[in-house]
Amino acid sequence: MNETIKQLFERKSVRVFEDREISPEDRELILRAATEAPTAGNQQLYTIIDVTSPEKKARLAESCDHQPFIEKAKLVLVFCADALKWYKAFDDAGCQPRDIGIGDLFLALSDANIAAQNAVVAAHSLGIGSCYIGDIMENREIQKEILGLPDFVFPAAMLVFGYPTEQQKERAKPKRADMKYIVAENCYPEMDGEYLIGMLRHSMGTDTYREKIDAFCRRKYNSDFSREMTRSVEEYIKEYLK
Repeated sequence: MNETIKQLFERKSVRVFEDREISPEDRELILRAATEAPTAGNQQLYTIIDVTSPEKKARLAESCDHQPFIEKAKLVLVFCADALKWYKAFDDAGCQPRDIGIGDLFLALSDANIAAQNAVVAAHSLGIGSCYIGDIMENREIQKEILGLPDFVFPAAMLVFGYPTEQQKERAKPKRADMKYIVAENCYPEMDGEYLIGMLRHSMGTDTYREKIDAFCRRKYNSDFSREMTRSVEEYIKEYLK
């Protein structure tokens, strides 16, 4: 196993950081790695917002489901799916571009998240931990105001970075499902009860299947933050379709 594969296997989310700054050189390497990511047609359909304002970090920590560790992170990056900048270039060049559509948004979302993952891998190689904050997709009106986002620019992912504490380094990485339940050959698999139990057995602990699924459904899928995320994204898409 080479070093790159080893680090991909070892990387885990970090939510507690040392009070230690990330050097300007490492900060730039993380950002440069992000911008070197694969991208549709070399368009780089994203804009990365480097949040350095303590006041904005505090507001993001509150608006993203009240998570104080966001405010304590030494580097906070918001990866925005940006379907606007190329449209502006086309319009400026007199190309008479069509209206921006949902397909453009989905392509930009893909670009933004690929760039974010490059940043995660680069940071880990430098000994710097990271955590994805999916809650950036909640409260779109608030996030839009905090980050000054124009129409057709959507906060696809937020990453927080910092040096992990010893406890975080020693914490076991959560187990993933066996690959046979994730990789399907040629077509989508049939998922009956037996298949689902096998797929989720790694995360059950001492709970029964129904206990585990019920608790997770209540904590995540049916939670207030999940409902708000759905509302936020649905409202955004409605604006796209106007």
